[in-house]
Amino acid sequence: MAAAAGGLLAAALLLLAAAGPRLAPAELTDGNSEHLKREHSLMKPYQGAGSAAMPLWDFQGSTMVTSQYVRLTPDERSREGSIWNRVPCFLKDWELHVHFKIHGAGKKNLHGDGLALWYTRERLMPGPVFGSKDNFHGLAIFLDTYPNDEATERVFPYISAMVNNGSLTYDHSKDGRWTELAGCTADLRNQNHDTFLAIRYSRGRLTVMTDVEDKNEWKNCIDIAGVRLPTGYFFGASAGTGDLSDNHDIISMKLFQLMVEHPPEDENIDWTKIEPSVSLLKSPKDNVDDPTGNFRSGPLTGWKVFLLLLCALLGIIVCAVVGAVVFQKRQERNKRFY
Repeated sequence: MAAAAGGLLAAALLLLAAAGPRLAPAELTDGNSEHLKREHSLMKPYQGAGSAAMPLWDFQGSTMVTSQYVRLTPDERSREGSIWNRVPCFLKDWELHVHFKIHGAGKKNLHGDGLALWYTRERLMPGPVFGSKDNFHGLAIFLDTYPNDEATERVFPYISAMVNNGSLTYDHSKDGRWTELAGCTADLRNQNHDTFLAIRYSRGRLTVMTDVEDKNEWKNCIDIAGVRLPTGYFFGASAGTGDLSDNHDIISMKLFQLMVEHPPEDENIDWTKIEPSVSLLKSPKDNVDDPTGNFRSGPLTGWKVFLLLLCALLGIIVCAVVGAVVFQKRQERNKRFY
């Protein structure tokens, strides 16, 4: 019996090894200036502040450029604004650092609606999704500050990611739950310190991290493999208010090029013709909230597969050992009977 149990344990270890290594946490750049792409970055002092023209950037709607910030919306009802880079980005691997501030006079759940960061084919197209176009092509990161779905148990403000090829519609009534890839809760509103968000895209892996706790360190929010984004899209930011409102400010947007090696076969790909997609996109019916603000069902990343295999194999071992003990006792009982 001991030999059988040992054999099962060895088999379990082999299967666990075959599951492969878990995804390591993404290492964010330290902001090395030599990799800063100024043509895609918005930094103080803003050129053209107070005027209707800014080199490299266009803005519309309620957006106002001051010497200290770009205010997408004031703390007023039914306003929307956006700012967009004029230069398409042809980097395959990049990291965007956003210094932002969301604040206003509204108390708990009496403020809204939120801020969106974009890497999309379309630009300067106002619409219902935080001041920008729905059915977009590309990537959106939403910083949602108001829960429209009264039945939800998630905690707001809530950050989520969405990849769209133009066929998906953002459902405000459900806070985008049906089309969300992943997300996290972040206490980012009305803070007296600086708040930052980082978006990293490299070799098909999308990582979003926050620094909103005045600790000068990044905290993981979203980490998804299997994301395909084309080159030649535009970076932008937008915000919208409805019956409730907030100030939505962008202080800076800094884009860094990541120096990453790609396999030789990638040289034959026309990256401008790739359709935005996610290979691990879950079914909308799986988007069920839990009180922590995360999904009970999400993409099976490396560590989830590891834990599932571990639990399954331990269960098999326990059942095998119990079965062997029961069988041995029956054999002994049969010997006594004869």
